[in-house]
Amino acid sequence: MNILIARLNHETNTFSPVPTPLSAFVPRFGHAAYQDNKGMRTAMAAFIDLAEGLGARVITPVSAAANPSGRVHAAAYDALTQCIVDAAIGCDAMLLDLHGAMVAENSADGEGDLLARLRAAAPGVPIGVAMDLHGNITSKIIANCDVLVGFKTYPHVDMYETGEHAGRLLLGMLQGGPAYVVRWQQLPLMSHTLRSTTLSGAMLQAVEAAKATEGEGVPAVSVFAGFGLADIEAPCVSVVVTGLATPEGLDAAQAAADRISAQMWASREDFVYESEPLQASLLRALVLATQSSNSDQRPILLLDHSDNCMSGGTCDTMDVLEAALALGLTDIAVGPLCDPEAVDILTRAGVGAQVSLGLGNKVQLVQLGITKQPMAVTGTVLAVSDGEYTITGPTYTGQRACMGRTVLFDIGVAQIVVTAQTHEPWDLGVFSCVGLDPTAHRYVLLKSRMYCRPVFQPLVHALVECDSLGVTSSDYGLFPFVHVKRPVYPLDSSLGLLSCAVGIKSSGAAATKY
Repeated sequence: MNILIARLNHETNTFSPVPTPLSAFVPRFGHAAYQDNKGMRTAMAAFIDLAEGLGARVITPVSAAANPSGRVHAAAYDALTQCIVDAAIGCDAMLLDLHGAMVAENSADGEGDLLARLRAAAPGVPIGVAMDLHGNITSKIIANCDVLVGFKTYPHVDMYETGEHAGRLLLGMLQGGPAYVVRWQQLPLMSHTLRSTTLSGAMLQAVEAAKATEGEGVPAVSVFAGFGLADIEAPCVSVVVTGLATPEGLDAAQAAADRISAQMWASREDFVYESEPLQASLLRALVLATQSSNSDQRPILLLDHSDNCMSGGTCDTMDVLEAALALGLTDIAVGPLCDPEAVDILTRAGVGAQVSLGLGNKVQLVQLGITKQPMAVTGTVLAVSDGEYTITGPTYTGQRACMGRTVLFDIGVAQIVVTAQTHEPWDLGVFSCVGLDPTAHRYVLLKSRMYCRPVFQPLVHALVECDSLGVTSSDYGLFPFVHVKRPVYPLDSSLGLLSCAVGIKSSGAAATKY
């Protein structure tokens, strides 16, 4: 038995100025792709374990994952997808670890186009897919897979479990088990990423409904929050159900998708994040720090969610730090801030050197029409390192992380970790690799939304979310959407205020009215 197993992950922010060439994916091919996942906590790792448990021959053409950024270069998309399509010939099954929100220069539906090509290249061969909770689901995706399962957590800590779920269903088909079909429902609702957490609120309630439905015997129910920072037809919320390929199974699958979608539509306002003005959020942080100064010495965590590299941010905007300093906040641990030019200057100056330079704000936000100037600072180089550390979890546990050449720069009121590469603060390692203990400071400023929280939130007194002018801002008004199909909530507020009849796409069933 030959089983194709591949990984291709990219969440595309079409407004991001960060390029996505082939090198951004750090692709691994053949046996190297196998080794890159075996023993890890990815969906592809689960596929490998399941296939090997059956004694199957595992074919791993590629494992490629890039941080969220702008549209994938056409040459990169073609090379990576063709590699997978070529490997499909002669396979008995295909298991794919995909993100679900890839947009390439030559494909507005990266995953859907790939799946359609695989179906054409190997007709009749079952295809199982594991996807990120933030996938933008399309009719082409639904039509070209037999099993589709999405993450049920954000922050994502169930990648392996999702792969195990999808793989178990698909490989069961090869062992004489039941066949499956995929049904779905999509809402005219663009959720904000900060309202897609499964830790609380409407998203948690939807995921709990999905789990309860699975407990009643439906094979797989997945809630996709979508990724709204993509100017495509429908970067929207979807509910996807993998059901039994029987008349009763089809009815049950569609009914589950419709029911959970209706629940989410009734709670649509809870999927919208209203950003607090930056100055107000920082003043609140200042008050929290003052109130806790005697009773609790733990830091105040400032989250700059408008410039998060895991949603396509440049990691170099200075708005939050500049505003914090203007309000008198001091003793701030900052990082990681990506400025390769500054890293080069500071590294050449060496530890102990005092340096004046322009920091950050060097990648212009062209698609938003925003230009900025570097922040003029003077400080001392405290440390230089290779920027490497091991992630302790719970996301990507055990994996080696690298920020590129990294410098700790002390400007007096703040100590800043400056890196050569954009990087999500997965772990305290982003600070400890240059000898900085963030918990010894009054404030910790991170460019993050969710992934930092399991590690950093237990260490701080309070968390304050800070929004500003960046390509991952929660203010949809900053983004010039052109291709999004209207009306859609919350871009069209009347859709949320009126009890109107809006046709919602579904597969094989009449459109539900909301």
